[in-house]
Amino acid sequence: MRQIPVDTLNATVMVAQPPQPKVKDRRTGERAMDAETGAALSTVDVMFAANGEVEILSVTVPESGISGELDMGTPVALTGLIARPWENEFNGQKRHGIAFRAVAVTSLAEGASKPKAA
Repeated sequence: MRQIPVDTLNATVMVAQPPQPKVKDRRTGERAMDAETGAALSTVDVMFAANGEVEILSVTVPESGISGELDMGTPVALTGLIARPWENEFNGQKRHGIAFRAVAVTSLAEGASKPKAA
């Protein structure tokens, strides 16, 4: 399947929705896992602003690639962001879109890597 690298150098990226476990099957609640590594996957909704346009992207990332506090509005870096076109058919209806995946989502907020005081 074709993967298209996404340039984030000149983009402003902020958390729109904190990380949530990615679910493979909504009926059973089965968690989505990476087919190659077996890592548990999560999704993070981000506001992606570039070239005068703003979009909300739902980015799939391995749980181990999430670092720092990712509260709503937190500026983040997306490492290894790719776009992957998809298409499927369900009950005779064709659907298509673009899935986004990153190696890591890292908070850029000051003190993001510092432990919290007790």
